[in-house]
Amino acid sequence: MSALLSDTALIFGRYARQTTASVFQVLFGILMPMLYLLLFGPLLTGLPLGAEGDSWQVLVPGLLLQLSLFGALFTGFGIVIEKQTGVVERMLVTPVSRLALLLGRVLRDALLLVFQAVLLVGTALAMGLRAPVGGVLIGFAFVAVTTVALASLSYSLAMRVSKPQEFAPVVNTATMPAMPLSGLMLPMSLAPGWLDGLSHVMPLRYLVDAVRAGYVGDCTGPTTLYGALVALAFAALAMTVGVRAFRRSGA
Repeated sequence: MSALLSDTALIFGRYARQTTASVFQVLFGILMPMLYLLLFGPLLTGLPLGAEGDSWQVLVPGLLLQLSLFGALFTGFGIVIEKQTGVVERMLVTPVSRLALLLGRVLRDALLLVFQAVLLVGTALAMGLRAPVGGVLIGFAFVAVTTVALASLSYSLAMRVSKPQEFAPVVNTATMPAMPLSGLMLPMSLAPGWLDGLSHVMPLRYLVDAVRAGYVGDCTGPTTLYGALVALAFAALAMTVGVRAFRRSGA
């Protein structure tokens, strides 16, 4: 266990230093959800969105999970570049734990996206969002767990491809249906029955519903608890897939 912790800290430190050295990376990742908040948010003010809470309590939780979706799924680009430059190959011949190789990376990603989520929520509060502190903290926790899950899948995919041109189409294809079916922008209660039913196959839908419940004060209700169980199970499964990808590549 101590070896795993030290290996994870080593990998985390390496990528954390890369991140802190690039202010552009930290701020540019939040640009799209921030634009949605600033330009799309005022359009929804006062509209009946078919969900409990006002328009800000519906929109902001969706934007938080959208931040995780896009921020985490594209992290695999870094692995693809490192494979081309031989960095991954050199790491795989070391005795560093394969779990640590993944865990160090996804923890860096989770910390970065939670920081971006704090900036997003701070801006939303200035624009009129009102939510309980407990609900806001639950939202940050869901951002972290979702990032761990999606980043693990992204790294797993990146370990299986050799070029960015192979990686990007798969990620773009996955994100396109994920946005509407997860109810990121608008709750699925507005969708026709067949689309609402189809959305239940998307794990992200339960996470979005859970964060929205927290934002209206329902921090311990069944929606929030069920969303937490789905998030943890999704993260565990995704990390298992990611670790296997590292192990197979080092075989």
